[in-house]
Amino acid sequence: MTDNGLRSGQVADAAGVNVETLRYYERRGLLDEPLPSLGGHRLYPPEAVTVMRVIKAAQRLGFTLDEVAALLEVSRIGHRRRPDEGLQARAKIKLAEIDTKLEELMTVRDTLRAALAAGCDDLIVCADNACCPLPFVELTAPPKGGSGVC
Repeated sequence: MTDNGLRSGQVADAAGVNVETLRYYERRGLLDEPLPSLGGHRLYPPEAVTVMRVIKAAQRLGFTLDEVAALLEVSRIGHRRRPDEGLQARAKIKLAEIDTKLEELMTVRDTLRAALAAGCDDLIVCADNACCPLPFVELTAPPKGGSGVC
């Protein structure tokens, strides 16, 4: 075997990660294990940088490492994939999850704004006050409109 390829540090630097992340992705099966060089160094093919960048980009888009692994597997098997396995199908699912989270976050934001407007300053006092908009049971609906100081 020749010593053509990239060492761990080179791949990590080019992909913007540290070597520990590189090795972790290897253990998780996201990145193929490198071949040893004649000198005993771990050498990755240049494509390893692309794979690392794809993994990080997918994570920034909200995909978990398990989801990334499934997407990479679909890429590896190529044309033999089912329609529900590809990026289009999984991106639609992820988008629906993000829309749900955004709705939940907007409810939390509105509740916190209502708590500020109501003057809530003490959780114990507010818990017994009907005007307090904080959800002491469950946060599923927009805050009740209380006025005045709780």
